[in-house]
Amino acid sequence: MAEPRATAHRRGWGWLLASPAVLAGVVVSLYPLAYLIASSVSRSTLGQPFQEWVGGENYAEALVDPTVTGSLLRSVVFAVVTAGVQTALGVVTALLLRDLARGRSVLRALVLLPLVTPPVMAAVMWRLLLEPNGGLLNAVLREFGLIEAPLSLLGSQTWAIVMIGLADTWQWTPFVTILVLAALLGLPGELLEAAQVEGAGGWATFRYVILPLLTPTLLTVFLIKLIISFKAFDLVYILTFGGPGGASTTSSFLAFRTALREFDVGYAAAQTVLFLVIVTIVILPVTQLVRRSHA
Repeated sequence: MAEPRATAHRRGWGWLLASPAVLAGVVVSLYPLAYLIASSVSRSTLGQPFQEWVGGENYAEALVDPTVTGSLLRSVVFAVVTAGVQTALGVVTALLLRDLARGRSVLRALVLLPLVTPPVMAAVMWRLLLEPNGGLLNAVLREFGLIEAPLSLLGSQTWAIVMIGLADTWQWTPFVTILVLAALLGLPGELLEAAQVEGAGGWATFRYVILPLLTPTLLTVFLIKLIISFKAFDLVYILTFGGPGGASTTSSFLAFRTALREFDVGYAAAQTVLFLVIVTIVILPVTQLVRRSHA
């Protein structure tokens, strides 16, 4: 009986020592979620929270509000497209860096520059680059006679969200590149040598040897980048402020604007809960694929 008592005693001390961290984790994670849900079923403002309980009124209003539903759809499309494009570009860049014989370390440092640039600074840089008057892009296009009038890409309902995606791709593709490059360098060399001995070309080696081995890593990277893309805020705030006409308004930015510009905290909380539900629905299948790939 001594052994079970000793084991129970050690477990008791373990739970006692871990209890502060567990309590902190519960408070940090559950309290904001509970507050968010409570706010979403109430009429709340910044100055006067929980004025009255309104049940599902905020949700009912959000579900028929084209601004809210449009921002949800826009966030999903933005996250999926940018994560997919950046994963593909990261693979290509990583393959190029792996095969370089000279200057590899210098190029790796240069590739990392966008990643270490603060998001606000990156957004300001792209804002200056895309400015209709005095921006570098318009200056170059005019110099080569490709345009006569300045292009206002950030003021276009079609191109504004595309430019935000381009800026996001510039900043986050290095993140994908580094992760994929690390996975490439860790591949078994004997498999690649065997493919070469069998006469497989570069494309065949990539398709039938490298890509299957990289699939778990690529799915994991895609999932991470998908989550990051859903949280896009800095670029939207600085480049377009959700305009023109809401064409680049994402869910995270809309919730911010509703809560801190219109002071309707209850409605913003309902928007956020709906956003969390949509994010969960999109991410769950990808999570399952990641688990299966690592099984």
